Amino acid sequence: MATITAQIRGNAASLAASLRARLVLPGMAIRGAELQFALWVPVVFGAGIGVYFSLPAEPGYGPVGLWLLLAAIAALVLRRRRGVLFVTALALTIAALGFGAAQFRTAMVSGPVFMREIGPVWLSGRVRNVEPTEKGIRLTLDDVAMERRNIGEMPHRIRISVRSASIVPMPGDRVSALAIVRPPPAPSLPGGFDFARKAWFERIGGVGFALGAVKITASPAAASWRIALARLRLDLTRRIMAAVGDRTGPVAAALLTGERRAIPEATLASMRDSGLAHLLAISGLHIGLVAGLLFFAVRLCLACVEPMALRYPIKKYAAVAAIAGAFAYLLISGATIPTQRAFLMVSIVMLAVMIDRTAISMRLVAISAIAVLVAAPESLLSASFQMSFAAVVGLVAVYEAAAPTMARLRGRGGIRGSRIGLFVAATVLTTLVASTATAPFAVYHFNRVALFGLLANLIAVPVMAMWIMPFGIVSFLLMPLGLEELGLVPMGWGIDMVLRVADAVAALPGAVALVPPMSTMGLAVLSLGGLWLCLTRGPPRLLGLPLVGAGVLSVAVSTAPDVLVNRDGDLVAINLGDGAVVMSPGTGNSFEREMWRRYLAVTEASAWPMDGIGFGGRLGCDARGCILRNRGKTIALVSDPGAAFEDCGQADHVILLTRVPRRLCRHGNVALSTFHIWRDGAHAVRFSGNGPEIETSRVARGDRPWSRLSDKKRQYLRTRPTSRP
Repeated sequence: MATITAQIRGNAASLAASLRARLVLPGMAIRGAELQFALWVPVVFGAGIGVYFSLPAEPGYGPVGLWLLLAAIAALVLRRRRGVLFVTALALTIAALGFGAAQFRTAMVSGPVFMREIGPVWLSGRVRNVEPTEKGIRLTLDDVAMERRNIGEMPHRIRISVRSASIVPMPGDRVSALAIVRPPPAPSLPGGFDFARKAWFERIGGVGFALGAVKITASPAAASWRIALARLRLDLTRRIMAAVGDRTGPVAAALLTGERRAIPEATLASMRDSGLAHLLAISGLHIGLVAGLLFFAVRLCLACVEPMALRYPIKKYAAVAAIAGAFAYLLISGATIPTQRAFLMVSIVMLAVMIDRTAISMRLVAISAIAVLVAAPESLLSASFQMSFAAVVGLVAVYEAAAPTMARLRGRGGIRGSRIGLFVAATVLTTLVASTATAPFAVYHFNRVALFGLLANLIAVPVMAMWIMPFGIVSFLLMPLGLEELGLVPMGWGIDMVLRVADAVAALPGAVALVPPMSTMGLAVLSLGGLWLCLTRGPPRLLGLPLVGAGVLSVAVSTAPDVLVNRDGDLVAINLGDGAVVMSPGTGNSFEREMWRRYLAVTEASAWPMDGIGFGGRLGCDARGCILRNRGKTIALVSDPGAAFEDCGQADHVILLTRVPRRLCRHGNVALSTFHIWRDGAHAVRFSGNGPEIETSRVARGDRPWSRLSDKKRQYLRTRPTSRP
């Protein structure tokens, strides 16, 4: 038996060596660097996905198939040369596969989407998910029906918010409500976050709100396992929030069940400004903590039983227990894409432990990345994917480089003080590397950097790892006995400490730095430079520094637009420069106002100077509109048709915020009108000596399945593509 086992191991080792020889391409040493092609497979695959999502129109299958075929043939022909041409052909093949995976995924989730606002209308549907919010609940419904018959095909799912939540339905219940439903909203500014694209891949074809309470019309006699799991998750959320304080309860629920919408906005703001917001979203940190705690706990318990410790591979048993616990946590926390990604990475690590391989390596990170991108190509565009993998890649690269030094430090004495010092140094290094690696993506997506995030994380992360999550696991184990408070109450103490740290750090002067927007190209260049630094070896890895520098420089040279107009034309922002931003009056559009302030890198926006001139004479407004003097040009923003004739005749550029008869404004100086807003959505306008430069949401999004226009708008585009008012 031993001989057979040894033979099997020998064959496996030989096969692994052969695969490594094929994956690490001979001749790929670039000036002494060891460039392992296997590590670049997910990068190239992701590049193909990025090309797909960047296209202005949906591509056909023919060109993609031809691309893949030609690249694959070239790779096969050149496989023996192992040169630059072979690597290029192989990379193009992998990129084509990434492109095709994204295109296939888009087609697989295809479904009807509302093209216009509908309602008030009575609708009914089966509750798929219930999310507690600060102001009520949010329901995701499938199997939807409406009383109207002229609305076309029904979407697979719709999502409605309910303010009056006196009756909270359970997943699986059939409900009815009087609601207003709209298409998933377009971005608030050109190139901004596209919720409609996110909704497309979640198969949500309409969003809206109920005008009153929902009515439960039927409850399932027998629920499927998905419905049963959703009910369990909702019940656990309620029990957790009931057992913990009003402020800490929603945070505890977010950490244990993934329901974070009930967290008060003030708490979210403190966590964001202190750099601790990542602790609220279940990610690799939380899944890793659960798996790691279970691994060490099970291994410790088994090690205390001498026969088990001597006769059986208790480390592998502990790895199995860790995978099982992490899987249970995955299901309870909602099994979102980020948690699935984190579970996959943790599972690969534990499998490596079970087969006696290095638990954490760059190759395992590459395998995890390619698995995630194959399953959900759209995750490449999400902040969670980018930030989590940036942190992991940076940490693995740094610790691989620092491994010899760390080993020498561990072997120097073994006195308690040095071990404590090493632990503190490792904690500081981990926090510093993770914060640095994720900072560019925080700038790109959120236009902000928490300057004291390192300080906050040095305190909060150890509390999370050593107190909050262990007691969270204890509370889960005690819930079947109804004794979860024994774990939740101490967990709440730890959460309260973290929130106090967040409040204190967020209150420090200059805690948050708002930065101008980073371009997508700038982020891509910076990411490529960072990957080159992490994935190559030897002195040539320093070639990545110029790319990182170019990405950082793209932020410094970027310019914010002079005028922003939202997709409905009821919110306007004027950028006067030097940190001065003026927004149109009104109490609505609070979400867009906050996004615009971050995008324009200002903490506060001033109100319009009604009936007067302000800002050094650069801006004057009254009830009929505003006059902006910018770079020697006069720009009129017209809110009253009665002012259109005069402004159109005198201003260099005119922005019409109200419908104006064509006879009142025949001049060619109209930069933007209500027709353009209706047709193209949000606008960003920059004024220069060559005239206005206009970016629109419609052009930035392209003609893609998630940005389809209504038939009415398509007809306008065909008949009046360059129409002026």
